Amino acid sequence: MEEVTPAPAVVPPDHPDRAECTTAQSRGTIAVLDWIETYLDAVPRSAADAEPAGPFTLFRPRGPWPYYARPRLGLKQLITSDDVRRLRSHQRELGLPETIEWVVETTPSLGDAASDAGLKVVEYPLMVLERGSLITVEPPEGIAVRLLTHDDPEFVRAHAVAAVGFGASGTAIGLEGGAERNAKAASTPDATVEFMQGRARDGLSISAAAFDGGGPISVGTHQPVGAVTEVVGVATLPAARRRGIGAAVTSALVEDAFVRGVTTVFLSAGSDGVARVYARLGFRRIGSAGAAEPS
Repeated sequence: MEEVTPAPAVVPPDHPDRAECTTAQSRGTIAVLDWIETYLDAVPRSAADAEPAGPFTLFRPRGPWPYYARPRLGLKQLITSDDVRRLRSHQRELGLPETIEWVVETTPSLGDAASDAGLKVVEYPLMVLERGSLITVEPPEGIAVRLLTHDDPEFVRAHAVAAVGFGASGTAIGLEGGAERNAKAASTPDATVEFMQGRARDGLSISAAAFDGGGPISVGTHQPVGAVTEVVGVATLPAARRRGIGAAVTSALVEDAFVRGVTTVFLSAGSDGVARVYARLGFRRIGSAGAAEPS
């Protein structure tokens, strides 16, 4: 299987964490990371209010799910463990999860600071795919992949696939299938369904799903902002894994993104093994996405 080569650390030249980068490849990487940073600062604002919190921006949700804090866009200072402790205290005051997300290459000081402040820190492969690089993946025989409209009769069941899939993490084949999906769909609050359908109707979240004769078995979403989009929430029912279905859903999402005028698609892979799957679609690793939460 293809190995994914870790990307070199690339921090903007005027950042105190970094020595000056002079190669064309490094400058190109910096540009893509800048686009991703701008995107990550913008995308939560359609469903959350942004609030400054020291060197961070804290996103206070207006919808049914919480958001993270992240380093302030354009930040030039080092982040310390005291900065993280103050942020955690403020998050507790607001009743928000004590979570932070960031791009490791852009804010390399944050990982150690978050760890020293008592958070568990993990890093995931950060991967990008530019227009013209997609290797299209067709679904296996008997499986159909289509985009979901906000009023699709399978909208709720399709998104329930993600709840089942992420509840059984990893890529191993499991027992969970249609019955668990249907139970999750039936228990989804009406307010959550309305919120998700509204985002789909407004073009903020575009989802695709794969179907067999019994209904949706895989789902994924991309969220375009300008010329950049992120692929999120790709999940397959454990009983249907290891057949290339999630890759076919991702392929359909990337194709839709390019039709909409997006030029750069990115994602955070859940592991190096998952990253190898995305590499076969044309994604390349550009760095690491950092995440911190209470242990």
